[in-house]
Amino acid sequence: MLSETLLKNENGPIRLLQITDTHLFAPIEGALLGVPTLYSFQSVVEQVQQRTSDFSAILATGDISQDHTVESYQHFVNGIKPLEKPCYWLPGNHDYKPSMGGVFPSPQIRASEHLLIGKHWQLIILDSQVVGVPHGALSIEQLELLDKALTQYRTRYSLILLHHHPLPAGSAWLDQHQLKDNEHFWNVISKHSNVKGILCGHIHQELDRMINGVRLLATPSTCVQFLPDSDDFALDSQPPGWRTLDLLPNGDIDTEVHRLEHCNFSADVEAGGY
Repeated sequence: MLSETLLKNENGPIRLLQITDTHLFAPIEGALLGVPTLYSFQSVVEQVQQRTSDFSAILATGDISQDHTVESYQHFVNGIKPLEKPCYWLPGNHDYKPSMGGVFPSPQIRASEHLLIGKHWQLIILDSQVVGVPHGALSIEQLELLDKALTQYRTRYSLILLHHHPLPAGSAWLDQHQLKDNEHFWNVISKHSNVKGILCGHIHQELDRMINGVRLLATPSTCVQFLPDSDDFALDSQPPGWRTLDLLPNGDIDTEVHRLEHCNFSADVEAGGY
């Protein structure tokens, strides 16, 4: 288990920033359904700088790239630099792990599996990618990592990160690409009382639900948005966004979704790229 420690002596609320589903290309003009993803990502970073108060780390929850290239990951590395904080990333179904690794060493980007954060919290960072298919799954090794961290640090509140949503979101076309065999994931969680939140990407929309005392959160993409509660593929007119999370010493999570103001990025269902 690759662990790091962040803010070892921090006893108060800890703010984190989630950025997800950037879908970057090697060409700077690369577009997903008509949205130039590098420019929408850069616009999110600019507005984070303007509107989001101090935070301790960035969580990038997958689908960093759309075209698998090292250059697309380098665009992410360069694009996130103005935020200055350490960035912990994980792969989504569109990512290509050899190319992700091709941007290292990077002083800002981390590929840790486990993060001790402050005095009260831990982050467990899971890889739900199944190569070549859009749905997700957790290997035996990933489930063991989850169980080990929850057991070893049973006195710490826990936030679990993965790309795929582990329960249906309410859209048939998206839910066929959720975390498969997710009962194994929930069986591990049910053994432990210290799981407070699960944070994912993948569905390009906001989700906030309580499941047996665990808060399940998903976050808008920095580019294209999918229409909630739609059985067929459909786009939403909502602008790109990001999420802030405040981890409180009592185990609560205060969180807010933010979206671009004065947005000029409109997706076109007839355009290509997805």
